[in-house]
Amino acid sequence: MILIGLDPGLGTTGWGVIAAVGNRLSHIANGQVRTDSAAPLPRRLVTLYDALVDILLLHRPEGAAVEEVFVNVNPQSTLKLGQARGAVLLAAARTGLDVGEYAPTLVKKAVVGTGGADKAQVHAMVARLLPGARIAGADAADALAVAITHAHHLASRRRTGG
Repeated sequence: MILIGLDPGLGTTGWGVIAAVGNRLSHIANGQVRTDSAAPLPRRLVTLYDALVDILLLHRPEGAAVEEVFVNVNPQSTLKLGQARGAVLLAAARTGLDVGEYAPTLVKKAVVGTGGADKAQVHAMVARLLPGARIAGADAADALAVAITHAHHLASRRRTGG
């Protein structure tokens, strides 16, 4: 099964595509979509949406997963992140994908074993779980972690019949 993980952000959205066959995971592709911080918000959202649709049509994943929004200290930042997340969810839904959503602590727990893991630990485990993958940056590594979490979740549901 081909899965895509998405780590939404208005400035940079990470994406990572993996193949999951049983318990075996392999890297297919990853990257980051960047938007121009000087552009108006609607234009940035269109840029993000269009780029993600292109990526989804290129890789044709069978499932998608998105990291849930965490609340920032700055309400304006939280709102912008939510709007970017909406564009990400829309791109996945418009291409016909069911989308799993995972809290950041659940992603950390699934990949590292503890919900309190830091970014460096998550990235190190992603590199270990997907040997040979050239990871395009921190946001792409986070997206791969979300895809890995989704793969584990789907495998667990198949084992338990859920």
